Amino acid sequence: MEIFIAQSGPGRIAACAARRSCRIRPICASIRGMNMHRNPANTDHRARIRLFVEYDLEHHHAVPATPNQHSYLRKVMRRRDGEMVALFNGRHGEWLARIAYEGKSRCMMIVEQHLRPQRVPPDVWLLFAPVKATPMNNIARMSTELGVGRICPVLTEHTDVTRTNTARLRSNAVEAAEQSTRLNVPIVDEPAPLAEMLEDWDPARRIILCAEAGQAVAIPDALSELEPGGAWAVMTGPEGGFSHSELDGLAKLPFVTPVRLGPRILRADTAVAAVLVCWQNHLGDWSD
Repeated sequence: MEIFIAQSGPGRIAACAARRSCRIRPICASIRGMNMHRNPANTDHRARIRLFVEYDLEHHHAVPATPNQHSYLRKVMRRRDGEMVALFNGRHGEWLARIAYEGKSRCMMIVEQHLRPQRVPPDVWLLFAPVKATPMNNIARMSTELGVGRICPVLTEHTDVTRTNTARLRSNAVEAAEQSTRLNVPIVDEPAPLAEMLEDWDPARRIILCAEAGQAVAIPDALSELEPGGAWAVMTGPEGGFSHSELDGLAKLPFVTPVRLGPRILRADTAVAAVLVCWQNHLGDWSD
């Protein structure tokens, strides 16, 4: 039995390196052989990169990548010409496409294989009072991951943030949709005052209102009495909470169900995640 003792010196280092090289070289050759014989269109795990596109997706369509997508594929992910990427547009399901670079500044994606059909997710919107940039970006990301179909910033009496970067919210929603394997991207609305939004509200879309005061039922009890299906929205307030007049007015509406999110005070982005998790568990698609 040979015992190796740690020691310094160029001769010892060279001998160890040679032994390691002899053991590793056959393994590397085997891996290269596997890569040469696989079908990249079906088995390349790196094809799981997903991009949202606005174009129609059909067999053999050439879809141009945006400059940001081109930079992401070539410079960030180091994808080479001929490698695969998954595409979705919210209408035609998910497709596998082959990357075709045209020079250094242009990239086309050639649609080749249909991976998944488009599905209709549960119909739920998010109504939330705008907050600072970081938690608002979290809200866009988490609500997208949790399946909302529309993100609606609502201006309340205690809303401190009056400017909302909806383009940034949209960008966060697109990125979250790409990473969460959902097949569509939620619509992002411009901010609207609460009273103005309620004037045009369709009463068939029921609202789950996160109320920190007033007559509100614990959310598990409230949701267990509701039937799934139909159109829904969940509403959270600003960091300072809804005003008493807002809570009183909302509670009187027949399509609003006030709920409590437990005994602790939650940050705005935490409250959004909490109510959407509860909604998905009771009324959404988590049981599919």
